[in-house]
Amino acid sequence: MIASLLTSLVRLFTGARGRWPEGLFVTPRPRVYFANHTSNLDFVVLWSVLPPTVRQRTRAAAARDYWTGGPVRRWLASSVFNVVLIERKQVTRANNPIRDLGAVLEWGDSIILFPEGGRFSEPEPMPFKSGLFHLAQEHPNADLVPVWIDNLNRVLPKGELLAIPLICSVTFGTPLLRLDGETKDAFADRARAAVIALRGH
Repeated sequence: MIASLLTSLVRLFTGARGRWPEGLFVTPRPRVYFANHTSNLDFVVLWSVLPPTVRQRTRAAAARDYWTGGPVRRWLASSVFNVVLIERKQVTRANNPIRDLGAVLEWGDSIILFPEGGRFSEPEPMPFKSGLFHLAQEHPNADLVPVWIDNLNRVLPKGELLAIPLICSVTFGTPLLRLDGETKDAFADRARAAVIALRGH
C-alpha cells in the first residue's frame, strides 16, 4: 500500500514515463535492468514505471552505506522497496554482492542494477564495473535489459536534498544477447553502448 502510494507520487512529481519494446514483459522471467546512474531517485523512478505485476517481482541493488544512513532510509529500503543492500566499499568473499543478487534471480525475481557503481553527472555513463558480467555468466536464463533514464539528474541533482519538479523518461531497450567467448571488458563496453544508444529515443 505504502509502496504504491510512493510510486504514484514519484510518477506525479517527476512526470516519469516508461517506454519499452512491444512484448518485453510478455514472458514472466527474471531480468536484470541495467541503467545509467545520476540521482538517488534512479531506482525508485525506474521501479515506479514498470507494470504493476512486473514491479511486484523486481528489486533494486542499493548501496548499503547510503540506504542505512538514517532511520527513514533504512525503513524505505527494508519495508517499502525491499531493496537488496550491497557493499560497494569493502567487498569481501563473505559480502560479495553477486551472491545476494544471484539469489534474487534464482528465486525468479528481477534486479535493477547500476553498473557504474556510483552516481555521476557526466553526459554519458562511466565505464561499467564487472558485476553485470558476472551475473550474466552465472545466470544465463535472466534477460539483460538496458535502460536509459533521462532528466532525472536535473530533478534531484547530486548533493541536493530537495527535488525539482521536471518531466523525465525511462526508456527500456531490447534484451542484450550474450556472445560466446566474449571477454569481461568487451561485454562491459557493449552493455554500456546499449544503454547510451537509448538516449533520445
